[in-house]
Amino acid sequence: MTDHPSHPLDAADPLASYRDRFVGADSELVYLDGNSLGRPLQVTGERLRAFVDEEWGGRLIRGWDEGWFDLPVTLGDEIGRICLGAAAGQTFVGDSTTVLLYKAMRAAVALRPGRTEIVLDRDNFPTDRYVAEGIARECGLTLRWIDVDTAAGVTADQLAEAVGEQTALVVLSHVAYRSAWLADAPRLTEIAHDAGALVLWDLCHSAGSVPTSLDAWDVDLAVGCTYKYLNGGPGSPAFGYVARCLLEDAATPLTQPIQGWMGAADPFEMGPGYAPARGVRRMISGTPPVLGMLALQDMLALLDEAGLEAVREKSIGLTEHAIALADDLLPETTLASPRDPERRGGHVTLNHPRMREVTAELWRRDVLPDYRDPHGLRLGLSPLSTSYAEVERGLHTVRDVLDGLT
Repeated sequence: MTDHPSHPLDAADPLASYRDRFVGADSELVYLDGNSLGRPLQVTGERLRAFVDEEWGGRLIRGWDEGWFDLPVTLGDEIGRICLGAAAGQTFVGDSTTVLLYKAMRAAVALRPGRTEIVLDRDNFPTDRYVAEGIARECGLTLRWIDVDTAAGVTADQLAEAVGEQTALVVLSHVAYRSAWLADAPRLTEIAHDAGALVLWDLCHSAGSVPTSLDAWDVDLAVGCTYKYLNGGPGSPAFGYVARCLLEDAATPLTQPIQGWMGAADPFEMGPGYAPARGVRRMISGTPPVLGMLALQDMLALLDEAGLEAVREKSIGLTEHAIALADDLLPETTLASPRDPERRGGHVTLNHPRMREVTAELWRRDVLPDYRDPHGLRLGLSPLSTSYAEVERGLHTVRDVLDGLT
């Protein structure tokens, strides 16, 4: 068992006991990269074994009729309810983040014929930018870039200046992957809508850590991964959100470009032509990755038990602790994340010219943060599996490594 009272902040933390449920949390290794890959839950090993023995091995092909076929949408509804502020019927699971970004972007620009621009910022995650570049080339569109401070993110004034009558789609990250800048999603969505554009939000660095209210914010589309704060495991499938108004209420419902049998109105008709399913199922293409959804179910249950607002409060506490320690122990570093917790997601980035070397040495010492250019040590603090004592041990080790550089 983890010794939670070893740090006063852990002793006072109402979520401290959840750490005991994660594999490896009782070791001396310091894990500060939970926003790249979350720790597995102990119950997940049991679930995987039971699935092989009972569902896959025991039920065989009957499993599709007994739940696997509907899992992309039933699990999507759980993500929507627990993490996204989304009513049922708008969220689905399947494919990688890259594929879902392509589907969502391509579908969005098709809903704005005659408009010629996609607006995005130069510091958005590379995949978002690369997919947008490909779609612009494919559809003869123009990318309109917003230049942002890499220690911050897109502001309302910047977006208002960039959008206009030619804007088909705005692509933004809710939490910036480098700085952890927490975007004002309701305001930015409103600005895009005032210009007649649709908005696609990347939720990869917020889902499971920072609450969102997609329905209340009038969000059009969103995509997020499940292997960070949702602890689905390496390569676990992404999720997508499509507002109901684009699926059912619109005169021309959204259609996506990768037309597969699982997204057809009657998948088992095997008809000569494709007709999309009603609702969000039309966003599914091929056979869903059932194995990749198993661990995700365990983490969603844990988040539901803990409550996402409490998780967010712990996240703020951890990042505040990391910043205070850095101010005290690492005065030669520069904070490359917002100091205001209302504008900061679940990680903290510290800049120093030698952080690439520092990161490599930290890994040799079983302290595992991440490195992000330029010169950034990124501390991903997953609230339910990270302790305050762990953060403190990690930052003291950074001090030792910097002292040892010649």
